[in-house]
Amino acid sequence: MIDENITVSDSSDLEEGGTPELRGYLSKWTNYIHGWQDRFIVLKDSTLSYYKNELESNLGCRGALCLKKAKVKPHEFDDCRFDVSVSDCVWYLRASNPEEKQQWIDILESFKVESGYGTSSDSSSNGGGLQRHGSATSLQSTGSHGHSTRRLTEKITELETYNELLSKQAIQLQQYFDMCIDSYPKIDDANDAIDAVKLADGNDLRVHAGEVRATSTSFRATCGATVATLQHCVELLRRREKQARQAEDLYMALKTQLNEARLASKPGPDHEEGPHSTLPDDEFHDAIETGFDKMEEERCTRVVPAVHTRDQIELPPPAIDNRLTVHPLWPEIDRISTEQIQAAFEGVGGEIGWQLFAEEGDMRMYRREVEVDGMVMDPLKAMHKVRGVSAREMCHYFFNPRYRYEWETTLEQMTIVEEISSDALVFHQTFKRIWPASQRDALFWSHVRASSENTFAVTNHSTTNTEYPANSSACIRLFVTVCLACRSTYPAGEQPTRDNITTSIAYCSTVNPGGWAPAGVLRAVYKREYPKFLKRFTGYVVDQCKDKPLAI
Repeated sequence: MIDENITVSDSSDLEEGGTPELRGYLSKWTNYIHGWQDRFIVLKDSTLSYYKNELESNLGCRGALCLKKAKVKPHEFDDCRFDVSVSDCVWYLRASNPEEKQQWIDILESFKVESGYGTSSDSSSNGGGLQRHGSATSLQSTGSHGHSTRRLTEKITELETYNELLSKQAIQLQQYFDMCIDSYPKIDDANDAIDAVKLADGNDLRVHAGEVRATSTSFRATCGATVATLQHCVELLRRREKQARQAEDLYMALKTQLNEARLASKPGPDHEEGPHSTLPDDEFHDAIETGFDKMEEERCTRVVPAVHTRDQIELPPPAIDNRLTVHPLWPEIDRISTEQIQAAFEGVGGEIGWQLFAEEGDMRMYRREVEVDGMVMDPLKAMHKVRGVSAREMCHYFFNPRYRYEWETTLEQMTIVEEISSDALVFHQTFKRIWPASQRDALFWSHVRASSENTFAVTNHSTTNTEYPANSSACIRLFVTVCLACRSTYPAGEQPTRDNITTSIAYCSTVNPGGWAPAGVLRAVYKREYPKFLKRFTGYVVDQCKDKPLAI
């Protein structure tokens, strides 16, 4: 079934025997500045062309490849990407999902097979170019080829000599046979017996008997030598064929290495992102920091509405909504939320292995270094104190999607996948791409609940949904478990006010990045960004709660 983003021309519009026209939008790697950009791709008349968009398809293409000699290769770890190359010219293309990518590859490959340039068997190993020839026209091998050529020439010369000898000896034997026939009287009647005695007594024949024996012996020896020499020639030809194939394989291997070296010297997505990135860690780190700095500048220049309202009804409910308790996710939500709240206010000493990596004022940031299959999955824990706001207010702004764009600077798009209840939602979030890392997204449920001792907590945990499959687009899926637990205190015997309330915050986070990133760079980034995030969020809540009634 053809994807809705792909269009194949109607057969009625084609001449008999014509090739269907394929067109549709794909992401194409442009350069390290602009990265992936949507381009309109068209396959027509054995040529693959691209345009900035469909409206410009009648104004001339921006680039074209001859598909008959192109090599189509799926990417080794990006399920949505494939490359189309001719010699050292490569188009890096990415579909919106793996099914669409496979549709493009199947159509491109089927077109090549119909054109006689399929990438299967020999053509695939030869890059769709050089064809393997028979032994008579094989590429000449190196090394021992000169010696084998000389031996073959010598054997051919021997065969020519044997040919002359056999011709002479055959003539002599034929003459002897003719003499025998002439010496014996002609037999008119088939029933007449041959007089062997009379034939043996012939003086003329007895004279030539020795010559006949000698010539016959020579003829037999010459035939044997000829057969042996022919066998030797066949063996030499087999060796030449084997050497020619080895030379051809060596040539193709060197050609492939040369093409890879040429491609490696050009900027492309694999050069800048993913596990094969050639960027040094310091350059990778600088690029990531630059991306975060730009986001921070955008946040500072963003115009914030002058008036903010906070609907009391939207505050986290004091009890769990009954609609949540009958939802299929409830057992998981209840178990993980309870575990996270208990762990949030546990100490950081003992054998757990928490390491203090950042400290500023009342804020303490801890981590435990964990790597799984080469990916950094360090659990993080932040302890902080904020005055003038309650735990309920803090969790209100963290949970409610209405405010998320105002304090989450890395968020590009947010979708509420399911509204389970007033205290539980399922979100799909796409985060801004920070070059050179690949873009990420996350699918998780979020639950806010009240607990004992004036405690509120928001727990986010990754989940699954058939409408939002992981790694089905250009984004790599993050897997997260995050808990913001807040506990408010105020002097005993007094009513809580903005002046006397203090909220202790425990922010715990475990993130599986879903894909490769340099371990040192990732740890350096969260060492810088996590404290900034927590300060930014708590400062935002304090600012929003000014001059508003305290909600406990």
